[in-house]
Amino acid sequence: MEQHIEVIKSSGEKVKFSLEKLRASLNHSGADKKTVDQIIDKVRDELYQGISTKEIYNRAFALLKKKKSYFASKYKLKKAIYELGPTGFPFENFIATIFKYTGYKTEVGKILQGKCVTHEIDVVAYKNGNTTIVECKFHSEEGRNCNVKVPLYIASRFKDVKEHWDSKPKKTKLNSGWVVTNTRFTEDALQYGKCIGLKLLSWDYPKEDALKNIIDRLGLYPITVSTLLTNREKQFLLSRDVVLCRDLIGDSFYLDHLGISDTRKERILNDIMQLCNP
Repeated sequence: MEQHIEVIKSSGEKVKFSLEKLRASLNHSGADKKTVDQIIDKVRDELYQGISTKEIYNRAFALLKKKKSYFASKYKLKKAIYELGPTGFPFENFIATIFKYTGYKTEVGKILQGKCVTHEIDVVAYKNGNTTIVECKFHSEEGRNCNVKVPLYIASRFKDVKEHWDSKPKKTKLNSGWVVTNTRFTEDALQYGKCIGLKLLSWDYPKEDALKNIIDRLGLYPITVSTLLTNREKQFLLSRDVVLCRDLIGDSFYLDHLGISDTRKERILNDIMQLCNP
């Protein structure tokens, strides 16, 4: 039956329901085969023509959460990154932290002089005598992709900064520009980025080293994945620059500050430890 079901994506596009995609996202949560099979059977029974992918996701998420909360946390990673909004600043902090965990020193919101004008750069990263500038394109709504205008704009900013950088003696070389987004790049954007020499990083690109792969590999889950913290608590933590779940391991100061009971605190920290152990 599921072969003939059409589902509606967040972009409004109609696509054929894919059992394989649902299974892959459930497997990604870390749930065992028996749990995945049970959830697939339940979701399949509730399919109907024109069901939204959001509705399918909500159903699978609720069933996972009932089983183990940290399975549900891993499953909601993509949605959790949208929840870092709406300003995009926590996303910039999040990306800076990912660079930091891969050996870079980072600065967020740094002003750099270009040949023509000054530029506020989202993340400046330093490693092995090289400087990298990173522009973060955050969307708080699903279904909005990064089109070719984004790498075009970033490439011109990078060129302006590099021309000034190369004209003055510096301790480090400015040798790469990145564009990072929490959504996807259009084909034109990918083609232009590759052609001009920009490094592009999105939710699912590059294939084996995309944002989702890096987060899983390093256990760098944003605080918004937690299914045990309330939205108010998450916003409080983000406002104090606590962006990663693992920031709370071994330092429950902020949880104490929130007035969370010892029993609940233990559950939250236990959940986070299971989640962040890559």
